[in-house]
Amino acid sequence: MKKWIYSLGVVTLSLFIMLRFTYANPSFITFDERWAKLLGGNELLIFFHYIGEPIFVVIVALILVIWQWRKGNYYAIVFVLLTIAVGNALNQLLKNLIERPRPEIANQLLSFSFPSGHSMTGALYLLTIAYLLSEGLGRSKKALIIWLVALILVCLIGLSRIAESRHFATDVLAGWSMGYTWFVVCMIWYERAKKKKKVASLL
Repeated sequence: MKKWIYSLGVVTLSLFIMLRFTYANPSFITFDERWAKLLGGNELLIFFHYIGEPIFVVIVALILVIWQWRKGNYYAIVFVLLTIAVGNALNQLLKNLIERPRPEIANQLLSFSFPSGHSMTGALYLLTIAYLLSEGLGRSKKALIIWLVALILVCLIGLSRIAESRHFATDVLAGWSMGYTWFVVCMIWYERAKKKKKVASLL
């Protein structure tokens, strides 16, 4: 795994921790208000929340598991469960520990706001898809396109939560940050597991 990927995971973890303890500062309140005003009510962005809905993510996870099971890649199945299932549980745990209220609007959701679940799980399942689809492609143009599409969709899912007033911008940033951090942790495990399997097969 490239060192910059690991380093970026450290940066995103640091960003999450910083946001956790500073989102109530006046500067971040202003930041949230500006993004809410900029994106609020944007119907095009709001549409993308559907691909971050829990039921959609569960269906995608099941498809990934079946795909890797048919390939006989059982480490990849564990990888999918770690990124998506455990990642979602981690998101719920963080929300309930931090207990940040959501933006005040009519018919608001009852769960807590920080970090954004759509942003975090959206990042996790899309990065997992991109990783598994590009596995073995190296630095090819096809791999680049796969990653680019995944990252664009991750951004759109997160921004949809601001447009719909379901989350503050800082919630979304925190969701992206922790999503990437957890993805890197899971990827480290997966790549080490593959390496051990390869070494064992040569003995």
